[in-house]
Amino acid sequence: MYKLNGVVFVPSVLTLIGIPGLESVQCWIGIPFCAMYIIALFGNFLLLIIIKFERSLHKPMYLFVAMLGVTDIALSTCMLPKMLGIFWFHVPDIYFDVCLLQMWLIHTFQSTESGILLAMALDRYVAICHPLRHATIFTHQLLTQIGVGVTLRAALLVAPCLILIKCRLKYYQTTVVSHSYCEHMAIVKLAAEDVGINKIYGLFVAFSKLGLDVSFITLPYIRIFITVFTLPQKEARLKAFNTCVAHICVFLEFYLLAFFTHRFGFHIPPYIHILLSNLYPLVPPMLSPVVYGVKTQHTRDRVSKIFYSKDAS
Repeated sequence: MYKLNGVVFVPSVLTLIGIPGLESVQCWIGIPFCAMYIIALFGNFLLLIIIKFERSLHKPMYLFVAMLGVTDIALSTCMLPKMLGIFWFHVPDIYFDVCLLQMWLIHTFQSTESGILLAMALDRYVAICHPLRHATIFTHQLLTQIGVGVTLRAALLVAPCLILIKCRLKYYQTTVVSHSYCEHMAIVKLAAEDVGINKIYGLFVAFSKLGLDVSFITLPYIRIFITVFTLPQKEARLKAFNTCVAHICVFLEFYLLAFFTHRFGFHIPPYIHILLSNLYPLVPPMLSPVVYGVKTQHTRDRVSKIFYSKDAS
């Protein structure tokens, strides 16, 4: 790492300061974050085990839930251990290349989760609006292709962010990152060069996730609601609607938090913005297993069977 006139050339190490303005209480802030991480791991692993060993759950709806669970575990795991290292053990330094890798992984898993939510919306649309064709359309082969497709789409969509930073930006004003993890714009702001292209592509990635995916997710649910409310029997309407409630809850928790983080980030104090940014990758992984465990009868019954059988023994 070379430094000339206050400008750093190709830094080898960056420093993550955590939550600006709250450094003195970060050790306490780490406690609820750690609790959320443990709940997310336990809930998602439990959900994955139930889906794996319960053959009646080997259906598209639950296999998409399993994909979501794997993505949630990966997303929270690539972010939280380093964050707790900053909060509890005062280890803020991170190699520049490792920081870029963490940035790429976090944004890739977030985009993958968005793609899975889109696939789940399409699955519910076909199941409710074209039930006779659902089994022939959503085969296991198609599910595998969707899983690979949304992962590749996310990885390739985010990869230029990493390449543009690595290849274009050589001079940096500082090596101190005002964040708890390696977020794209937090790194770009460190540069002492023109970052217009980096910002434009970052906005394109955000628009692809918060704009295009949300639109394509909303349209199937609008069609589902129209179909459900035209059913003649109340019981049939409730049954059809209940199959979508868990998906809608997860959809709202994921995108509303993302919307507030991006939309109001410039109009609130920095420490609140960073707190929201930290919650965004943690809250959905924590709540998703709870939502599917409570609102989906098959998983709820299976969880009850596991814990009640232990109590009985």
